[in-house]
Amino acid sequence: IKEHIATLSETDKGYTTELNLISFSGNEPKLDLRKWNRNNDTMLKGITLTDTEAKALKEALAKAI
Repeated sequence: IKEHIATLSETDKGYTTELNLISFSGNEPKLDLRKWNRNNDTMLKGITLTDTEAKALKEALAKAI
């Protein structure tokens, strides 16, 4: 994790939904939206987006909301 951007939700059992800027194996950083179990620092299901994909998602959400 290069930068923690936001925690979108948190349960009383220690699960969070987080948006982070990540980089795998020294590659370009990407946005990563996923659930975490912070009680044992375990990653759960999520999605990783390039800048282009994130911009397209932003536009789609603006139309939907």
